[in-house]
Amino acid sequence: MSLDQQGKIAIVTGGSRGIGRSTVESLARGGVNVIFTYHSHREDADAVIAAAKSFGVQAFALHLDTSKVSEFEAFAESVRGVLAEIGAERFDYLVNNAGNNHRNMPLESVTEEEMDSIYTVHFKGVLFLTQTLLPLMKDGGRIVNISTTRTRLSSRGGAAYASMKGAIDVLSRHMATELGPRRITVNVVAPGAVATDFSGGIVRDNPEVNKLVANHTALGRVAGPDDIGPAIAALLSDDNGWVNGQRIEVNGGVKM
Repeated sequence: MSLDQQGKIAIVTGGSRGIGRSTVESLARGGVNVIFTYHSHREDADAVIAAAKSFGVQAFALHLDTSKVSEFEAFAESVRGVLAEIGAERFDYLVNNAGNNHRNMPLESVTEEEMDSIYTVHFKGVLFLTQTLLPLMKDGGRIVNISTTRTRLSSRGGAAYASMKGAIDVLSRHMATELGPRRITVNVVAPGAVATDFSGGIVRDNPEVNKLVANHTALGRVAGPDDIGPAIAALLSDDNGWVNGQRIEVNGGVKM
């Protein structure tokens, strides 16, 4: 990782587990101070704080439910407090990673409640949290939004989730255009299937699903969180400052 990241400050949503945790630790390894959010399981957040601090950076965990837009202003105030503790007024990087668990939903059985939940967390929350935090972001900053390979590859049960991630792909391009005058880049990282507890841990814990994904991946295995987090951290670097408005698949070569 480039030395240009030493002393920078990142905010990562959903940073206590999975891809978010790997992103936090990858940034900390590169000298970035990290503020990350968690929804539940404070003990997991404390473990990430300890891991990040082992690299000699400052690390903070703030509770946030990204489905509750009404709480975003209070969250921004908490961020201001943490920035003051670090000795800064603004932060450099934002990674919109937080998601929610949901079942694989065939089109015939998707409920309005399930659709609203996916929309609120995976799209609405990303838009309004970014909007709320932009006054605290430095000019020349970096934003990475998390999408999915499923926006390119259709499969039964993925319509609701993939549609919202497709909306993130479009939103990110428009954000890149609108934030260009501030020299803030906005890109998308789109992982494939990852062995985490997402969707009940089906890729991680179901041998048949794991094998199926591996057989459709050029590199012959399922990704772990640490295959994704370092890529997100690298994209935030000034070394990649001319990458803007792009969607980058990080999936080991799925169905190319």
